[in-house]
Amino acid sequence: MSAFTLIRYVEQYDVARLTLARPPLNIMTIDMMHEVNEALERAAASPALRALVVDGEGKAFSAGVAVEDHVGDRVKPMLDTFHGIFRRLRALECATLAVVHGAALGGGAELATFCDVVIASEAATFGQPEVKVGVFPPIAALHYPRRIGTSQTLRLLLSGVVIGAAEAGRIGLADVVVPGERLAETVDAEIERLRAQSAVVLRLTKRAVQEALGAPFDEALATLETIYHYELMTTEDAAEGLRAFMEKRKPVWKDR
Repeated sequence: MSAFTLIRYVEQYDVARLTLARPPLNIMTIDMMHEVNEALERAAASPALRALVVDGEGKAFSAGVAVEDHVGDRVKPMLDTFHGIFRRLRALECATLAVVHGAALGGGAELATFCDVVIASEAATFGQPEVKVGVFPPIAALHYPRRIGTSQTLRLLLSGVVIGAAEAGRIGLADVVVPGERLAETVDAEIERLRAQSAVVLRLTKRAVQEALGAPFDEALATLETIYHYELMTTEDAAEGLRAFMEKRKPVWKDR
């Protein structure tokens, strides 16, 4: 495995942290995106992970993808590499948490908001300014309607407006908004809540939500029943959790 130069990736027990490390704005080049993809592959190969935390070094989460990678013969490899990040994030079984301080713009906003939970400081900003340079953001066009609805998506994508964390929280683009001095402790508390749960149950729960999303009710419910009966209820941790509740004690997870 290659050493990273534009990101940092560390696994500590059951939590991994992927840090964009091209300050001050963490503008993503194709080379940097290759490193992010490799880090996500490492995370996918670690079945003990309960969570992946994605953050940025410097004064911003990320101001997006380098403009020079949007032109000429660089467009196709840029799209392939950038969208590979979201394919891998979508397939990742553990929970993903984005920690946003400063600007999350363009591809940076797409990366942050594609995570399962977005925790932002009050000073964070979000926006998709691509329209101002004559392009549109494919991931935002696909993902934002699911996260914030069609009208809010069109407002952001058609105007290129940059919004503050408070408004991002109000419309659902950010999930938790706290003062900057409380950002680290809020992230730590969220991680501890995940660490208190069974890793296998967390993964099955996330998959259940993803597989049911957008499907017709009867089809979605049948899918959830199958996962529940044939996968969840065959785990040791489901049996342990129910038994511990009836015995009025704390469960001891085996993560299987």
